[in-house]
Amino acid sequence: MGSTNPIKRHARQWKLLDCVSIAMMCAIFVLFMLVFTSLGDSLAASGQRYLDQADQADAASPDFWEEVEKGLTVVGCALRYTDHMPCHDAKRAKSFAKERNHYRERHCPPREEKLRCLIPPPIDYRIPIPWPKSLHKIYFNNTPHGNIAELKADQGWMNQAGDYFEFPGGGTMFPEGAERYVQTLGKYIPIGTSQIRTALDIGCGVASFGAYLLKKDILTMSMAPRDSHKAQIQFALERGIPAFVGILGTQRLQFPSFAFDLIHCSRCLVPFSAYNGSYFIEVDRILRPGGYFVLSGPPVNWPGKEREYETLQELITKKLCYTLVSITENTGIWQKPTNASCYIARQEQTPPICEDEDPNKAWYTPLDECITQLPQAKVDTSEAESLDWQKRLETVPKRLAEMLPGEDILFASDMRRWHHRLQYYKQTLGIAIGSQRYRNVMDMNAVYGGFAANIAAANDPVWVMNVVPAFGPNTLHAIYDRGLLGVVHDWCEAFSTYPRTYDLIHAATMQSFTTLQKRCSLAEVMIEMDRILRPEGTVIIRDSPGMVAHVVKVAKAIGWSFEIAESEPGAPGKEQIFVARKEFWKVDNIATQ
Repeated sequence: MGSTNPIKRHARQWKLLDCVSIAMMCAIFVLFMLVFTSLGDSLAASGQRYLDQADQADAASPDFWEEVEKGLTVVGCALRYTDHMPCHDAKRAKSFAKERNHYRERHCPPREEKLRCLIPPPIDYRIPIPWPKSLHKIYFNNTPHGNIAELKADQGWMNQAGDYFEFPGGGTMFPEGAERYVQTLGKYIPIGTSQIRTALDIGCGVASFGAYLLKKDILTMSMAPRDSHKAQIQFALERGIPAFVGILGTQRLQFPSFAFDLIHCSRCLVPFSAYNGSYFIEVDRILRPGGYFVLSGPPVNWPGKEREYETLQELITKKLCYTLVSITENTGIWQKPTNASCYIARQEQTPPICEDEDPNKAWYTPLDECITQLPQAKVDTSEAESLDWQKRLETVPKRLAEMLPGEDILFASDMRRWHHRLQYYKQTLGIAIGSQRYRNVMDMNAVYGGFAANIAAANDPVWVMNVVPAFGPNTLHAIYDRGLLGVVHDWCEAFSTYPRTYDLIHAATMQSFTTLQKRCSLAEVMIEMDRILRPEGTVIIRDSPGMVAHVVKVAKAIGWSFEIAESEPGAPGKEQIFVARKEFWKVDNIATQ
């Protein structure tokens, strides 16, 4: 009575055990599917994409730059942007006038139109061939633009050979090679002496002229626009030759007055006597007293260009008082006067001598139609010319001492400071400056060029692009007087170079040209640094701990790996050193937007 039927009780127990067993079997089956099939990978990838999207800065958001500075990830750009130069964009250039090459000058996008992604490398990009082998050949896939090789095949510019571009050293006006051409110039110009240290090659092609001058201890800034031969400067920098995108148009070039000992133009087709002579007047501004100007090609003894050549000769020799050194076939050589006595003695003061104009101002400054002033007395160049150029690195430039009294003390201490810092970089931090790893180096905030001067003094096989920020003390003339190269630039805009052109970027203090002035964000500057840095390239930033903390967040957003070190012993103040490496990410792993 009242007892439960045992048969019914066991039936209920078996039913419960069956459910548990079935559930366990299903779980095992699902686990098997996740582990041994692609389903698990798909689910994991979906989950990771969800997490990544939640971690990404929103490119469409007006707060994008602020999100990047908080560490949110920046994605890769579409492959079509692989050679993107924001301020030399061909589509943007179409909206500007072609008169005087204005459309080929710098035209930067407004902040709201800046790209909000990281520039990808070309398909099959490889870490560049190290210096000095790169001087003679580079990987084809790094700059896959073979049209120049085809167009200039008969002139010896370059050849495509399998996986490489090779550079035999020819040029339009020197088909027998740059070496023979420079030897000929050396009959009239003291090439290979301390008189010629810095040169500018206008319309440089693939920079064979500058490449050969390196053997003569001459640093040549090779310059060309981004035009139909769009990869000229890209080729030059891939080879490890100093180069810069620029053109004579409506603005001054980004150099100080009296910067170069030699200015060369080989079939660059610049109408130097046009527009009241303003193009040659700009050449005159940046050529030092006693320096040399070489024009090879039209209109020098060129059929059909006789009138243009006469006008040019009159401008150079009569109006600007240059001495004709030599005319050999289609090459003319002139030397600039060393004082203003000839200018003053001219019957007609045309062009006039400039008054109350800063000759070193070179950031978005219109071209002049007046002559940069020279001293009335002869410039004494004997002391500078008797110095081995390396001694100029540590000698206080006279212009600096005259323009900024007391600056000589700061100059000397700056040289000593950078000697200790460079040793610390190499020996303690293990940054292999001087090895084959680094050839193209940039100093974003160069001041007197102490960083570059100490690298040059150590005879490291490195060249440095010294950048003096446009909104600050203009010391670029001192850098050139030391026998170094550089430009003035505003880091709130993109630099005039192709992507992936520098092996190492150095900056001593960032806030001086970013957050301190509040004109642009740190994120904008660092994304631009990423654009011009080669994969596996290095960044060194010296700054306060607070600024380094901001740098770290942006570095995480753009995928740099990094370490933070304390500054060298005995350094005044409290500084940290941020050392980063740009990762070599593959194109097939990026978002194609």
